[in-house]
Amino acid sequence: MTSRFLTLTFAALLSLLLTGCGYNDFQRLDEQSKSAWSEVLNQYQRRADLVPNIVATVKGEAAFEQDTLTKVIEARAKATSIQVTPETLNDPAAFSKFQAAQGELGSALSRLMVVSERYPDLKANLGFRDLRVQLEGTENRITVARNRFIQTVQDYNVLTRSFPNNLTAMVFGYKVKPNFAVANEAQISTPPTVDFNKK
Repeated sequence: MTSRFLTLTFAALLSLLLTGCGYNDFQRLDEQSKSAWSEVLNQYQRRADLVPNIVATVKGEAAFEQDTLTKVIEARAKATSIQVTPETLNDPAAFSKFQAAQGELGSALSRLMVVSERYPDLKANLGFRDLRVQLEGTENRITVARNRFIQTVQDYNVLTRSFPNNLTAMVFGYKVKPNFAVANEAQISTPPTVDFNKK
């Protein structure tokens, strides 16, 4: 009877300690960040799935710049070749590699859209216009999904670094998660030069 009472008391104390130390909050925020990350991946996949249709449509324009198309195809291949696992969220190097590959694909697609403006037949192509609208919508969804992910990771990281929850984080091995970052902060902080005198 006494050992059972001690076991129940110990279990009750342990559950109180774990609840009071943020253990459940770590579980909740970790799951939220995984869920938000899944949505980011879902939107990236949606974009990757659009690329073959866009490339096929653009190839119909005989004079279209082959170099631009090649860069889009290569960027898509690179972005989709990276294996993303749940551990990617906790590995800053793997996360950065994935982010860089997605950034290259986004840049290549942006360049493709800019170059396509020079081709009236392509701009007039209804299929291409529909694909362009879908791509723009997907880019907006990516932005929303990334913002949700950034917020959930921020909440998790604040919990991980705040006292007394940081003690729980140390005991259970919860580490700060990497988050999305701008590839070249110095470059974007420099205002663009605008020269209205150029012809």
